[in-house]
Amino acid sequence: MKQLLATALLTVAFSAFGHGGEDHGAPPPALSQSVAPRASAATADFEVVAVLEDRKLLVYVDRFASNEPVAGAKVEVESDVTNAQGLASETSPGTYVLQLAADFPAARHPLTISIETSDNADLLSLILDTSQPPSTATPHTHAWSEWAVWLLAAGLLFAGAALLLLRRRRQHRSPRGHQA
Repeated sequence: MKQLLATALLTVAFSAFGHGGEDHGAPPPALSQSVAPRASAATADFEVVAVLEDRKLLVYVDRFASNEPVAGAKVEVESDVTNAQGLASETSPGTYVLQLAADFPAARHPLTISIETSDNADLLSLILDTSQPPSTATPHTHAWSEWAVWLLAAGLLFAGAALLLLRRRRQHRSPRGHQA
């Protein structure tokens, strides 16, 4: 009897542990800003990040080895979008801007960026994805197996409590001190 009760109580206790590594805490806060479409590429000499903001294509050019901004370079952009081609103008060291006449259509756009400095030249290819990313947020649902475990644990707990009550009743009804 005691072994059955101990097994039932242990089963209930072990079912209280977490499952599946899921986090049932508060959901993460929503992003306050949307992230602009961007693409990056690197070679042995240069690292380039292209960011699409409004009707501007910002091109950040750094030295790959030192991450130092590349100032005074000739940065030319070629794209499948006709209004996104041309020579980008430098706005600050390492930052170049190409003004666009129209918005990029939603798609994956190959870009070719050529960089010429006084001591080096390179050609980088990258893909700028302007399509909306698919939503990865899925609502949390509980599978039937989770509910079955909880119902089984509750049933075992109830059965254990019922067995305890029956045992106490039998002990109170049977006289202990009588000997015949």
